[in-house]
Amino acid sequence: MSPAADASAKDIADRIKHFLSNETSAGMLVIVIALIALVIANSPLSHFYEHLSHMEFGPKSLGLHLSVHEWAADGLLTIFFFVVGLELKTEFVTGSLRDMKEAALPMIAAAFGMIGPAILYVTIQLTLGSSHFSGWAVPTATDIAFAVAILSIFGKGLPPAARTFLLTLAVVDDLLAIIVIAVFYSSGLNFVALAASLLVIAVFAVLVNKGIRHWWILLPLGVIAWAFMLSSGVHATIAGVALGLVVPATRTREGQMTHDFVEKWNPWSAGLALPIFAFFSAGVNVLGAEGGIIKTLTDPITIGVAIGLPLGKLLGIWGSVWLLTKFTKLRLGNGVDLPDVAAMALLAGIGFTVAMLIGGLAFTDELLQAHARFGVIIGTFASAILGAIALRMRLRQTVRGAGAEKSRKKNH
Repeated sequence: MSPAADASAKDIADRIKHFLSNETSAGMLVIVIALIALVIANSPLSHFYEHLSHMEFGPKSLGLHLSVHEWAADGLLTIFFFVVGLELKTEFVTGSLRDMKEAALPMIAAAFGMIGPAILYVTIQLTLGSSHFSGWAVPTATDIAFAVAILSIFGKGLPPAARTFLLTLAVVDDLLAIIVIAVFYSSGLNFVALAASLLVIAVFAVLVNKGIRHWWILLPLGVIAWAFMLSSGVHATIAGVALGLVVPATRTREGQMTHDFVEKWNPWSAGLALPIFAFFSAGVNVLGAEGGIIKTLTDPITIGVAIGLPLGKLLGIWGSVWLLTKFTKLRLGNGVDLPDVAAMALLAGIGFTVAMLIGGLAFTDELLQAHARFGVIIGTFASAILGAIALRMRLRQTVRGAGAEKSRKKNH
């Protein structure tokens, strides 16, 4: 290959990496892929989509003979959770979660932001006479990339602290979602396989804390830890989180390892893992499903998830912040106020990635899984639209307030 061709290929690679590193563009990519999957699943190509999704491959002797959609959810998504683990570690050591005084309010709000949707979902099931309570955790998750993408597009002009508040909400939400998956959606534990996975993760931890960064050493260890975790009965993506959390986040002469690893792995997460997972998760056949779209829309699971995401997050997050700032010493600061929190709470209802994953874990019946995921799609887009409207209204109020203040000073 000529030097000019090498330079051109490098330029294209750099542009792709920059595109995927941008939270807004990465979030939009996942949205587009999800919509494409939804259209295909409700088109004449639906049979091809289903066949591809259920096609199996992998070594049976190692217990890795999985379907394509299982490889997407249990395999590729581990890359996404590895990046989440790295970001969590960074936030706890050097980021917004380091100072507990500043982080306390959004951290508590994040917990109520999971309790609110869960209670609302269960209430809807009881009201509509449904017994599908296992989906309580589906509307509790927040998709960081998607939420920040909407904030970046519609929230320009808000105080920088608003973005920090949303990021803290989403990061803590991710941590709580990981705990929920590990505790409530793991079954038939194989303690030998679990111990083997933890042992490999411990070896990985020793190496990275000694400054070892060679991919040809660390990547095989990560794959082995993932395989043992998959065999253990604990959801395999937990291995990714654990591997990310053991990477050191302190700054050294060589740089910050968690930051460097995020920089290397985020393009794989945003450009490969999330789009493929979205493609095989969002393809819900609502037109050809039993009972058609009417039955899908009126299913208590769909309703519970679709309402639980925007309304449950709003009640849980905004409601808890209102109560905490009114009756405790915790306060909002740096220009963020309750209307800003309301907009952030609606954005937190964007649950796409993790909510889709939990939707697949909460039910064994494929029809119920489809209804849960369709509820995620409706709830996510409702949260995105309502959040965008709330942000624009909030910014108009800020501009009007600034204009009124300017006029008042001029008259005096």
